[in-house]
Amino acid sequence: MKPAYSEKSAALYADAAKPMLPKTEMVLDLRRTALVVIDPQVDVMSPKGKAWAAVGESVTENNLVPNLIELFTAAKQAGIMVAVSPHYYYCWDHHWRWQAPLEVFQHETGAFDRNGPYTVEGFRGSGADFMEEFKPFIEDGKTIICSPHKVYGPQANDLKLQLGKQGINQVILAGMLANMCVESHMRDLLEVGFEVAVVRDAVAAPKLPDGDGYLAALINYRFMANGVWSTDETVDRLRRAQ
Repeated sequence: MKPAYSEKSAALYADAAKPMLPKTEMVLDLRRTALVVIDPQVDVMSPKGKAWAAVGESVTENNLVPNLIELFTAAKQAGIMVAVSPHYYYCWDHHWRWQAPLEVFQHETGAFDRNGPYTVEGFRGSGADFMEEFKPFIEDGKTIICSPHKVYGPQANDLKLQLGKQGINQVILAGMLANMCVESHMRDLLEVGFEVAVVRDAVAAPKLPDGDGYLAALINYRFMANGVWSTDETVDRLRRAQ
């Protein structure tokens, strides 16, 4: 499904007509490919979520939730590994002695809050829970649900270990927030030798007076990722690689 961009937004986010950077080609090898979805959670993808005022416009424009459903479906049909890198905060995380602006926002709003790592009390249906639309894919007993990342990147969780143990070194990346957690995951995976493609309409970001996080992310994806694909293109590549 195509993004619901306004004419102004479409022009703002369009790729350069004559890019200076060379085009690279990431050819999928399904034996070593995984779909990694970051923060497929209520607080950043639902109108009920605590971050909706900041991210809702971008989530809606990109048709994010339906596009992620398409990606989950295509990944399962292709038989590739699927992993989720979630974001959870526990009570002690709220007492960090120094925090950056987005960390302060998340802690003040209670985004991604859970009662603790060893209890699911109050978790189901909370902002930290997975979107209902994704649960059939995530809770199928095959998807890897990683330990939580705490700031933005996967340095503090077990994503790279889980992928490495499956022989994965190609990643299709999607989720939230485009310019924070998605970009940080992309950077870290690239630094340790993974090939990474980002699905440009299966991510979204805050659009605030402080800046357009989605535009910032797109610019950096173009400079660094091995591929920047649409959902339709990604689904087609997965089908052709089978």
